[in-house]
Amino acid sequence: MAQPVIHLRQHGSALSCGGAHRSLLDALEAHQVPVEFQCRSGYCGACRLRLLAGEVKYYQEPLAFVGRGEILPCCCLLVDDIELEL
Repeated sequence: MAQPVIHLRQHGSALSCGGAHRSLLDALEAHQVPVEFQCRSGYCGACRLRLLAGEVKYYQEPLAFVGRGEILPCCCLLVDDIELEL
């Protein structure tokens, strides 16, 4: 089975997201993609990103407000390939 891919619209890059990462935030950090964050648990919402395409699932339901089309990468994992706006 192929690993999900993270597409970054502004950078025009595609990053492989293997199963070794605890969260999408961990995967982005592993590829040296700078993302603001504070709590890593879905409490603060500082890591909020715009999800343009694809699907994620939350391993821990966030307590911070998540608007339509937004995700908190600190507490979610990829279901399939995604496209992000940073």
